[in-house]
Amino acid sequence: VDAFQAWCGPCKTVVDLFRKIRNEVGSDLLHFAVAEVDSIDALEKYRGKCEPVFLFYAGGELVAVVRGANAPLLHKTILEQL
Repeated sequence: VDAFQAWCGPCKTVVDLFRKIRNEVGSDLLHFAVAEVDSIDALEKYRGKCEPVFLFYAGGELVAVVRGANAPLLHKTILEQL
């Protein structure tokens, strides 16, 4: 989940990375979403930052968090969590 604030917008720089990885691993295993933290109370702790935050969930549980648009770290985290 790309957690963003309305004034900053979702992180567009990693969309191509997400598409590439999804094509590599298949759409059955991997799902991407965006969430505006300003309108979701459960994501309140991610408000007030200009950096993008990527939340990784498996089985309904938060399993990893990556702060910043660090493409190599995002790629590594995605593959590790799969």
